[in-house]
Amino acid sequence: MDWPLPTGAGKKLLLVVAVTLILQQSTANATHGAGGSNSLAKPGCPDRCGNLSIPYPFGIGEGCFRKGFNVTCDETEQAAYLGTEKTFKVFDINLSQGEARVQKYIAFSCDKENDDTGLPEYDQESSFRYGHSFTISNTKNKFTAIGCATIAIIQGKNEHAYTSACGSFCSEDSIENSTECTGMGCCQTSIPDNLRHYQITFLTVRGMNYSAVKNFSPCSYAFVAETDWFKFSTSYAKSTEFAQLYSGVPMVLDWVVDNKTCGEAQKMESYACLAMNSTCIDVQNGLGYRCNCPQGYEGNPYINGGCQDINECDHPSLYPCRGNCSNTFGSYNCLCPPGTHSDDPKTIPCSGLPSPDQPEVKFVIGISTSIIFVIVCIFVLLIKCQRRKLAKEKKRFFKQNGGQILYQQILSKQVDTVIIFTIEDLKKATNNFDKSRELGTGGQGTVYKGILKDNKVVAVKRSKMMDLAQTEEFVQEIIILSQINHKNVVRLLGCCLEVEVPILVYEFIPNGTLFHLIHGNNAPISLEARLRIAQESAEALAYLHLSTNRPIVHGDVKSLNILLDENGMAKVIDFGASRMLPKDAVQLMTIVQGTLGYLDPEYLQERKLTEKSDVYSFGVILLELITRKKAVYSEGTEEVNNLASCFLLAMKENRVQGILDKSIASVGTEELLQQVAELARHCLSIKGEERPSMAQVADKLKAIRSSWSELLLLQHNETEVVIGQGVALADLSPSMYWTARMLGMDIETPYAVRAGSTNTTTEYV
Repeated sequence: MDWPLPTGAGKKLLLVVAVTLILQQSTANATHGAGGSNSLAKPGCPDRCGNLSIPYPFGIGEGCFRKGFNVTCDETEQAAYLGTEKTFKVFDINLSQGEARVQKYIAFSCDKENDDTGLPEYDQESSFRYGHSFTISNTKNKFTAIGCATIAIIQGKNEHAYTSACGSFCSEDSIENSTECTGMGCCQTSIPDNLRHYQITFLTVRGMNYSAVKNFSPCSYAFVAETDWFKFSTSYAKSTEFAQLYSGVPMVLDWVVDNKTCGEAQKMESYACLAMNSTCIDVQNGLGYRCNCPQGYEGNPYINGGCQDINECDHPSLYPCRGNCSNTFGSYNCLCPPGTHSDDPKTIPCSGLPSPDQPEVKFVIGISTSIIFVIVCIFVLLIKCQRRKLAKEKKRFFKQNGGQILYQQILSKQVDTVIIFTIEDLKKATNNFDKSRELGTGGQGTVYKGILKDNKVVAVKRSKMMDLAQTEEFVQEIIILSQINHKNVVRLLGCCLEVEVPILVYEFIPNGTLFHLIHGNNAPISLEARLRIAQESAEALAYLHLSTNRPIVHGDVKSLNILLDENGMAKVIDFGASRMLPKDAVQLMTIVQGTLGYLDPEYLQERKLTEKSDVYSFGVILLELITRKKAVYSEGTEEVNNLASCFLLAMKENRVQGILDKSIASVGTEELLQQVAELARHCLSIKGEERPSMAQVADKLKAIRSSWSELLLLQHNETEVVIGQGVALADLSPSMYWTARMLGMDIETPYAVRAGSTNTTTEYV
């Protein structure tokens, strides 16, 4: 009977059925292959030698093995050997464990006087040395020696040279009662891990009973063999034919596919675990890697398509299921039939569900529902109580930190630039004050980088604990700082008062601190840049001292508290130690705050905090700028030096040039640097009344910068005229040459050498 060809919907249905049958057949084939019928050798290569399976990376014949894993098959013996010579006969190869069982010969030595066996004293083939991918398993093998006057020595190498020995002694009477390999007729010892090769020798034993012992035990034997293989017999210690009784002993080798870690190997073309579902495993000793099929797959992970899915449902003893089993790729599902239930259907049988109409079921459902309802109610009440407690705590902190005072000031228009942030705002801005957002940590607190909702970048400072008595003063400080508008002072943007310790929010300055510019690297810093930073910092401090209703003493002036913006402009920061002083008054402090090396001696001794305390600290910054030394430093010795003290002593002994930074202490800058040094000396006067004011310091630095600019301009014009007239470089004065180089003029250095320049000129090349 002829069947009509399908059309329309019939064609679609037939196509779906065909695809389904193909997929089912593919899954069945894969599952069948996973059961072990598929070859583990490289496609097109022999997969067996006699009864031994040869899995890739091992292989027989050209192109069938990975380098170092070639196997030779002796068709006559039906036996496989590692390499091309018949030295290591292979009994078994384990892919998943990375092991190979091979045959090794027994080393032996017989007494010459009683030797009628015709055997050589030592068998060279008992030693072991093979490719770099193989090591002797220290967990599966032991070194064994047999004899009654025997000291066997094994020498080899893993990461280091290795030598060990095993001694076995006995008399003719005692050997009869020996049944274990514990030193009487037989001894055993372990071997180290990663042992790549070894050689066995014997130490000659001489003593009173040597001749008597050799009469009944003329030979000594030693070998490295699989631990579970050897069982000692007293006859072995007396035998002259033990080496012939066992033509070889089994030894277990560990192997890796390459002596690299997985991370290193994955970057190379020779990476072995390229097959789908194949995973890389670093061996425990850290000297290489192997490939493996993950759980739910089995096969050869070194060849394409080698790791195939297991149908766990066909192996219930290994993969139990007390319900309906269904295979998935890499795993399996076990579900109870409809109308039944089990807490774990893989181990607990499925049972029928109770009918909801039964009284017991209704009672359990009612009790369960009631308990759940009570738990939900308690949970909701706890959340509400916690929220109320948190709100009360925020209000308490807000009041405690002067929030009401600040709010009144805002309403009265005395403060119109301060934003009061919530703690949630700042947590979101700083990623919950994540450590990766930290910009720096100091004596007053930690500063974090924050990003507000409008994508504005800010610096968020979490201060340390604050005394309750300082609350009103802290709020007044916020009010004053919010009104400061100076280009060289970091601007206060807002604060958060609903936490135990107030949090301040400042504008973000991106280019780090002056301290890191001076001491954090060896990059050159021009004299002009140093003078500009000094003048800008001095003007900021002078502004704080003079331009507000009540003078503000910074209290912790140091190079770490001067930031540099994207244009290199100085910005004074960190007012945590600052104090607002009444006009023409001295503030007596109970606790000295500040940084070692910058502290005013008068403030340190008498607890008097004035504007002149900032002047002293600024003097130390001037020294850092012209010497490029830290406020407290050491120069290759354990002795710690105070920069201010060393400088004042050098000024007194007229040797200040010796501590100046060599990159700016050049011809043409002597007078200028002397002026800066004199200014620093005045700032560092022991008595505060002898120090200049910050306004005077700023004016002096401005004058120095002005004279320096005029000198540069004059020398620039002179140098242009001289060079324009074609004068040789050797004829330039050192100051003209230096000025030309500094201003970027095109002067060829080698020409100066050819022109016979003096040593003085060469200093500037």
